[in-house]
Amino acid sequence: MSKKSKIILAASLAIIAFMIGKAFILDESSKMYLVMFSFVGLGLAMLRLFINGMIKKMKGKPVGVKMLFFAVLLGCGIPFQNWFRTDILLSMNREYLVPCIIVTVASVFFMTVLSGLISQRKRAPKLDVQEMAI
Repeated sequence: MSKKSKIILAASLAIIAFMIGKAFILDESSKMYLVMFSFVGLGLAMLRLFINGMIKKMKGKPVGVKMLFFAVLLGCGIPFQNWFRTDILLSMNREYLVPCIIVTVASVFFMTVLSGLISQRKRAPKLDVQEMAI
C-alpha cells in the first residue's frame, strides 16, 4: 500500500466520520441525508469501477459493439444524472447541499482507493509456506 493511498484513504474516512458524527452528535436535521449520500458515493464509485472494467474488456471488440455500449451507457446515464440533479439536489434544502456533496465525494474517493488496494492485494503473489518460515 503506497503512502499516497493510505493518506487518501485515511483522509476520506476521517471526513466521512467527522461529517456524519458531527451531525448525529449535534442532532442536525441533515444526519439522515449524510448517511444516504455516503451510500450514494459508495455506489457511484462501484459503478465507475464497473464501467472502467467493462471499457477495458472492449479491447478487440468490433466498433459497432463499442458504439452500442457507449450509446446505452449515455442513454441511461444522462437522463439519470439529469433527474438526480434537478429532482434531488436542486430540490434539497440549501444548507444540506454542501455537506451532502462533501460526504459523497469523500465516499467516492474512499471506495475507489479501497477497491484498488483490495485488487492489488489479490494480484500480489502468494508467499509459500517455506518462504514464510525463513
